Amino acid sequence: MRFLTADYLFPLDHSPIKNGVLQISREGEIIKVFNNREEAPSERLEIFQGVISPGFINAHCHLELSHMHGFCKKKKGLLDFINQVNQRDSFSKEKILLSIALAEKQMMKNGIVAVGDICNTTDTILQKQKKNLQYYNFIEGFGVKERFANQKIKELILMRNQFRDKGLDATIVPHAPYSVTPKLNNKIMKAFDRKDKLFSIHMQESKSENQFFEERKGSLFQWIMQIQGSAKIWSNRQKSIDFLTDLKNQKMLLVHNTFAREEDMLDQYYCTCPKANLYIEGVLPDYTIFNYEKLCVGTDSLASNTSLSILEELFIIQENSNYCLDTLLRIGSRNGAEALGFNTLGTFKVGKKPGVILIEKLKNLKIQETSKVKKLD
Repeated sequence: MRFLTADYLFPLDHSPIKNGVLQISREGEIIKVFNNREEAPSERLEIFQGVISPGFINAHCHLELSHMHGFCKKKKGLLDFINQVNQRDSFSKEKILLSIALAEKQMMKNGIVAVGDICNTTDTILQKQKKNLQYYNFIEGFGVKERFANQKIKELILMRNQFRDKGLDATIVPHAPYSVTPKLNNKIMKAFDRKDKLFSIHMQESKSENQFFEERKGSLFQWIMQIQGSAKIWSNRQKSIDFLTDLKNQKMLLVHNTFAREEDMLDQYYCTCPKANLYIEGVLPDYTIFNYEKLCVGTDSLASNTSLSILEELFIIQENSNYCLDTLLRIGSRNGAEALGFNTLGTFKVGKKPGVILIEKLKNLKIQETSKVKKLD
């Protein structure tokens, strides 16, 4: 049994507690939350400087791209980034697998306890079987040619089943509104079964995505025209978010939303990846338009980021919003756990095992560039 206390305790299911104490078992289960140090046995207190919070949730990652760290050029735009990522197979399998293991180790060191991970290959299965972190795996579908939809869905179902056969949660999802034809998307929806919890999809990540649907022009439109030869199959979509009507009433996690507007907002979970947005497009979303109670945060991949640190992502959000630390930590932990269905994570509710982290070197409860994370459990 351990009794942990710091300047503030952030349970995330109620208000922060100054000098609060967290009682946990050796296995990390929450036993009790004390409102002050006088209520806990003083001789057993472990006193820290900083704030104590539940472990972070990385709601959007591409672990399998970790070997591309530093490979893609910055601020070249989404289409250029996609073309660079298409060179992913030019690396050795040994480098790919080693990079995956090292990236997971980095996430653990940075206080991350669970990940919503995008998968286009089975490369991450071996590492995920070790159960160092909890994962929800999104098996991502691409397909801009209607005639290949039948073949593509068979490949996606096979990959999903490979994850599930190893005891890993996995759902087939569309990549983005512009990169999945209506026929393939319909087949993806039909593949959704009782084991699936939610859809994840990249949304409004670039200006050219909005131009594609609203103006029928831009770099993505030209790219699709070169491949498909026509944009008629998307003719019933006047906005990027029109794609989501096909998903009916499913729970969704909409990722990036860099160029989303207030009129685009839905009653769904959103995930922002600020460092990746700055890396690829050099632009951040307008944080005033989001319902912060349903906003999560992700790192994206090491192909589009310099690190896998939720604290660094939260610092960027803090500097570009009016969110207080409690809201930021909810974005970094509780909201992601709720979105991804990790019911034992995200808060210090009695009985949960959310992971316990210490955030050090804050100033007036503000994250600093020099702030650090330390695991306590």
